Amino acid sequence: MRRPLVAGNAKMHLDRASLHALLGDIRSALEREPARADVAYCPPYTLLDAAHAVLDGSSVALGAQDVHWQTSGAFTGEVSAPMLAEAGCRYVIVGHSERRHQLGETDLMIGAKARAAVGAGLIPIFCIGETEAERDSGQTNVVLAGQIGRALAGAGSIFTADRLVVAYEPVWAIGTGRSATVSQVGEAHAWVRAEVGLALGKETADAVRILYGGSVKPENAAELLACPGVDGALVGGASLESKSFLGIVRATPVR
Repeated sequence: MRRPLVAGNAKMHLDRASLHALLGDIRSALEREPARADVAYCPPYTLLDAAHAVLDGSSVALGAQDVHWQTSGAFTGEVSAPMLAEAGCRYVIVGHSERRHQLGETDLMIGAKARAAVGAGLIPIFCIGETEAERDSGQTNVVLAGQIGRALAGAGSIFTADRLVVAYEPVWAIGTGRSATVSQVGEAHAWVRAEVGLALGKETADAVRILYGGSVKPENAAELLACPGVDGALVGGASLESKSFLGIVRATPVR
C-alpha cells in the first residue's frame, strides 16, 4: 500500500517570521491529530535552517525546491545535494515547470539532478506535466512519456520506489486556479505509472508515489486525492497558509 505524501512548495515566498508561525502551526496541529499522509515542506533556501529548527523531531519532513547535479565546484548561486542533506532535508523538488519553462531546464539536466539527490540520500520529487497547448493538441501522453524516458530510463537501480516521488503537474493548472478534472487526473496518472514502468520496471512503478499538483486547495483536495492512482499532492499557493495546507492534509483519504 502506497502511503500518501502531501508536500508544500513555498516557492519564492515567506520571511523568517511568517515561516516560523506557519510551520509552528502545522507541527502543533499534526502533533494533536496525526495525519494519514506523510507531510513535507519546501521553503526557500534561505529559510532551510529556520525551517529545520521548527520541524526537527516532528513528523513533518524538510525539503528543498531545487538542487544542482554536481556535488561541489565553481557553480555560483547553486546548492548541492550534500549541502541540502546537511541542512536537514529529506526531499528535494526537481524539474518543476517554472524551472523548465522560465529557466530552460532540460530533461537530461533534471535527471542528473534527481540522480545527485539520491546519491546524497535525498528523495527527489520529480515533476512532469504538459502545457495547455500540448494538451489541446492531443500531445499530453507523448510529452509525459518523453519527460519520464529522457530523465529516468535505464536507472532502475537508482530510482527505486523508496527513493523517488513523481509529481504530475499540468502546467496549465499551476497557479491559475484551474485544476484538472478527476477523469483527466486519473487518465494522466495511469499513463505516468505505465511510463515509469517502462523506464524503471513494473515493480517500482507499482510502488512509487505519484502526486498531483496544480491549484490543489481544500475545496477540491478530497476529490482529487481520492482519484485512483493519486498518492498525494504537491501544493503551491495553498501551502502558504497553515489552515489551507492542513485542510489538504486532512482531506487525504483512508488507505
